[in-house]
Amino acid sequence: MKNILQHKGYTGNVQFDQDDMLFYGRVMGMKKAHIAYEGKTVDDLVKDFRDGVDDYLDMCVEEGREPEKPFKGTFNIRLDPELHKHLVVNALDEGMTLNAYVKSVLQRAVSEVHI
Repeated sequence: MKNILQHKGYTGNVQFDQDDMLFYGRVMGMKKAHIAYEGKTVDDLVKDFRDGVDDYLDMCVEEGREPEKPFKGTFNIRLDPELHKHLVVNALDEGMTLNAYVKSVLQRAVSEVHI
């Protein structure tokens, strides 16, 4: 996938500010911790990303606390009632729970995209 960085189980996005001629981003999927990074070149951006993740993990060790894990595996989604009904009916037709059905649909949708 384009514009994605990965290091030690953490995933970051990549953006570009044309006015400042600067690449920047932040680690995604974390609620409490905030890890941001930047660089004038791609190499600088990648280094700052990795250093940011490493610094965060080192800080957690020093403070004796567990690092926050990104993407815990749960999320809420709001649907219109008609779509909700169709999903439940489809799940039942497949002999699945709604959760299992939606998970299978999402897995198929992203099967072509590898992060």
